[in-house]
Amino acid sequence: MENNQAQIIDITNSMFYNWGDNCSGWHFVDTEELSIIRESMPAGTSEKLHFHAKALQFFYILSGIASFSVEGKSYEVVAGKGIRIEPKQIHQIINNSNNILEFIVVSSPKSHGDRINIEK
Repeated sequence: MENNQAQIIDITNSMFYNWGDNCSGWHFVDTEELSIIRESMPAGTSEKLHFHAKALQFFYILSGIASFSVEGKSYEVVAGKGIRIEPKQIHQIINNSNNILEFIVVSSPKSHGDRINIEK
């Protein structure tokens, strides 16, 4: 951001990337200390089971129903609610529904480069 000006951010002016099985992400904030990303998961998709060594994460569901596995326990999180994932907690987000799942994930410090996948 130039000149310490406020900046309106959305998916049209953010860095876009694909991940997983046709899932999408937009980096709203991408610093070493903080990552804020909007992500979209098509019906029936999931990420790999993993953990972060340092990053605390908070997932806030915008639309759809997210299924989470956290340390072997299952959680369903609906739109308007969120879930906090502590560093080193083994977790996974899954879209078991027939609808698109959209959410915001906040990580501090940033989670990219801090992810350890769990091989099954």
